Amino acid sequence: MNVLYIHTHDSGRILSPYGYKVPTPHIEEFAKDAAVFRNAYCTGPTCSPSRAGLLTGTYPHQNGMLGLSQRGFVLDYGKHLVRYLGNQGYHTVLCGIQHEAGWYLDLKQGAEAIGYEEEITRDNTGFRQEDLVDWDKENAMEVCKWLRRYQGEKPFFLSYGMYATHRRFPDKIDSDIDWQYAVPPYPIPDSPETRKDYAGYLMSVKSADACFGQVLSCLEEEGLLDNTIVLFTTDHGLANPFAKCTLFDSGIGVNLMLRVPKSQSNGKVFDCLVSHVDVFPTLCQLLNIPEPEWLEGTSLAPVLEGSKEEVRDEIFAEVNFHTSYEPIRCVRTKRYKYIRYYDPEWLKVNRSNIDESPTKNFFSERELDRQTKYEEGLYDLVYDPGERRNLADMEEYREIKEEMAGRLKAIQQKTGDPLLKGGIAIQPEWKVNRRECDKASSKNPEDYVSLGKKTP
Repeated sequence: MNVLYIHTHDSGRILSPYGYKVPTPHIEEFAKDAAVFRNAYCTGPTCSPSRAGLLTGTYPHQNGMLGLSQRGFVLDYGKHLVRYLGNQGYHTVLCGIQHEAGWYLDLKQGAEAIGYEEEITRDNTGFRQEDLVDWDKENAMEVCKWLRRYQGEKPFFLSYGMYATHRRFPDKIDSDIDWQYAVPPYPIPDSPETRKDYAGYLMSVKSADACFGQVLSCLEEEGLLDNTIVLFTTDHGLANPFAKCTLFDSGIGVNLMLRVPKSQSNGKVFDCLVSHVDVFPTLCQLLNIPEPEWLEGTSLAPVLEGSKEEVRDEIFAEVNFHTSYEPIRCVRTKRYKYIRYYDPEWLKVNRSNIDESPTKNFFSERELDRQTKYEEGLYDLVYDPGERRNLADMEEYREIKEEMAGRLKAIQQKTGDPLLKGGIAIQPEWKVNRRECDKASSKNPEDYVSLGKKTP
């Protein structure tokens, strides 16, 4: 079978198949004929670490992608799914965004570093960031052109990556999206400023949905739907405060849908815990190819086949760098979440690691700097799904906290987490903001620990 991997930026689960009033009818129609995982999580809620986790089946602190690839962080590309499938006889094709090598808008360079055999992305020169959803549309057309000329010489792995729903959002909003009724998802408060901002997300995701529908229609028209596994996901939660670059569920929770031809799982919804590291071994089993020895994930094939309801009882996620150093780890079961911050001298909101937006401005005007983090956080996700009531210091939860902390330490020991040895030394080639920096995009040299490589 072929594999079509479709992915968006910064969408979390804010899509109509997950219960949100969002203009994604094509994705919703696809969900009716795919396995929909409601309890899926990324390995790291920033762009490059998340994608690296999914595409290597290992955690960011293992694979080298501790931060953003355009800031000097480099992956062990020998463990990338594209290289592995290429060695197994697959023809690998990239169209659009990748974020595992260099600047994600650099086309040839990134594709070559990862190991794609073919790169068919349209040139993005001249596009404003606000208009890159139109670039997504041009790339969708290129995917369709490629599918029409595909002759079946080899099975293919085709990655179609969209800029949507990354900021900056389109500044032209269709008339069917009324910002006055665009209530932003939790934990963002409902206000005129945040509604207008969220309307931009709705416009971006509407565009992504149109591209998704175009590509899926072409796949079916060319007679390829019945021998192609379609994987659809995103990297992490929305680019909002208290979502992206946090280990709350609003940051690490992701959509994950998998359509396997003739599978009994198509059209079903699954509530089992799933990590992005499970995708690589799942594809290996579905494609009947051996699993490489480095994988940390567990195949979901038994769930898809109906022989198991669960394949794991916990998921692990981490933050190291987004724009600045903010070492955090978490372990999550279905009932509890334990979060540990490893920079106890800096237990306040890291403004540098929050993407610029009208919603960030809304919080900044209302004492964002007064908000604090807990060195340890324990949350009962049944009674506190928003993770706002910290139970870590309550005596009645001491045993649960100790059990969850033990789970976390066991994963860290098994995977060689450098935080157990005191932290991560910042290398000169990494571009890292100081924690005091207000904006990720600062051009002031004093806002950086190390200027490192010159990057866009």
